Amino acid sequence: MPPGHRPSWDPRHQPCIPVVTVDGATAHYSLRALLTGADELAALDCASPGENVAVIEYLLAICFASETCPSSDKEWWSWVVDKQDLARAAKWLADRPDDAWNLFHPSTPLLQNSDLAADLAESGTGTAQLVIEHAGDYNQLFDHHHLERDNPLPAADAFRATLTQHVYGPYGRARMSGKQLGAKVTNLAAGRLTGRIRVVALGETLGETLRLNLYPPDGPTGSLNTSWTMEGVERRTFREKAKPRVPRGPADLHSALGRSVLLRPAQAAQGQIAVDRVLIGAGEVLELDPERHLQDAVFSNTTSGVRKPLWPSPSRALWQEAHALYSAVRDNEKGLYARLRSLPYERRGVGAPYQLWAVGLLANKALPVAWTQGAYPYAPGMAAHLYRASRRGSDIAEYIARSLKNAAVVAAEIAFPALRAADEAGQVARLDARWDFWPTAEDPFHELLDEVVDRGPEDDDPVSEPLVAYALGLMATARTQMLRRLDALPPNDRNNRARARAVQRFEDDMSGDWAPAELRGEIARD
Repeated sequence: MPPGHRPSWDPRHQPCIPVVTVDGATAHYSLRALLTGADELAALDCASPGENVAVIEYLLAICFASETCPSSDKEWWSWVVDKQDLARAAKWLADRPDDAWNLFHPSTPLLQNSDLAADLAESGTGTAQLVIEHAGDYNQLFDHHHLERDNPLPAADAFRATLTQHVYGPYGRARMSGKQLGAKVTNLAAGRLTGRIRVVALGETLGETLRLNLYPPDGPTGSLNTSWTMEGVERRTFREKAKPRVPRGPADLHSALGRSVLLRPAQAAQGQIAVDRVLIGAGEVLELDPERHLQDAVFSNTTSGVRKPLWPSPSRALWQEAHALYSAVRDNEKGLYARLRSLPYERRGVGAPYQLWAVGLLANKALPVAWTQGAYPYAPGMAAHLYRASRRGSDIAEYIARSLKNAAVVAAEIAFPALRAADEAGQVARLDARWDFWPTAEDPFHELLDEVVDRGPEDDDPVSEPLVAYALGLMATARTQMLRRLDALPPNDRNNRARARAVQRFEDDMSGDWAPAELRGEIARD
């Protein structure tokens, strides 16, 4: 590409968002086409759960900026039930100036901070830094040569990756000196959704999903953040520690620039526009009010008693916390979950009309590790039933897992009587079937919830019988997995005794009065 050439690139018209249509076909749509045909599309089909969430956030921001949003909970209800179209937002996009949407504009590049230009040549890296799943820990004090690899990224992919950085970028240090803008540009704050579970209500189409997650603004809707240097917006500087600012409305909130990003355009091998170098520095820091700005958040208490939004955990699967989502729908007096509870329920065949989709980013300090996600069925009028099923379903799985650990400890104590304390954990782990059990427990849990929904609110007790079947199925699976682990012990008198005692301990745990009633084939009275 000729030096100094900055190609025009307009996401309102360029095909940049992968989607799945209601017919099951895959395609790429521009932002404007997404909003115009939202009720003909089943869902987004981006590269990761986090990228899907980031695009939804941006579409919500566009809706708010164009005042395509309900003015009250009553109007929200009508929007969802009557399938209000989003044509106003599409028209608003069409009426915006082209320069506001140019990913490579010299002074106001879309989603970016052109003030980084002086640092880009010296400190820019390969495109791996832009994609959260590829970047790893890009602390400037370490030698991460993968960030220097020449791997141009298509402009559409870079656009979506930039959206994801703004929302989910982890904290850490930027790979730049800060000589130009100030030292604080190297202090990367955690993104707005980093460290918590974002819950998105999913409908049967993308249009329904957007309507479900729009909400009545409690003041001005605010303006869309198209660029760090856009006119009329005063941004933070990087000479001193950032002072968190209150969002200027929902459009500002959902499009907040949590990073300073700059992308360098290049010509790809096939002639299309790509990005070959990137630079990432600190962005804005928001002061968020839990009631105003975290309507989807489900609050829980940490072990130290601190109340905070539900967070992704490396040691506890997300499905084990599904009951917290149903509890919010059942009990919350306002916000997203109260609105969901207010919807009518007209059964249209099997399956739930809505899903509660929970997404989080697992990270080890500044190192992104993996996305965690789960979709849980919701039908209006069934929150209490689904809460009971998910709560007891999680408790039953936990109890079985503890029993597997107990059996492994018993077997290890007998099989290895002279075991040194330092080796005990390893020998117990060899016989512990929990690690086999947990991955196989998730599908039965989802099947349990689906069956509860299919039985419907007209059933006086749609939960108890499915719970018993679920519990007995999990118990049978766990027993098989335990026996497989115990079979690793070589056959001799001591090991035979270890196997027999471990199996007896497991069976005692399953049939004891202290066990969940469903494991004994009984209906729990709770």
